[in-house]
Amino acid sequence: MTKKRLCYLLSFIAYFGMPLGVPFIKNVELYVLGLPFLLFWMVLWIFLGTGLMIIVHRINPNAKEETE
Repeated sequence: MTKKRLCYLLSFIAYFGMPLGVPFIKNVELYVLGLPFLLFWMVLWIFLGTGLMIIVHRINPNAKEETE
């Protein structure tokens, strides 16, 4: 798998991770770390999405860092 394809795949996962999981949440009474599961899911994907975008930025072959 090329680096560019990996970047696209990780970006796709980060973008669709939160909204695609919401329809599968059936239990309203479930709590994780003191949060209702839906809120926990959203907060989790905020952190996961940020982490994935950091990885994408580091492996992106088109990203050039300017040094002065």
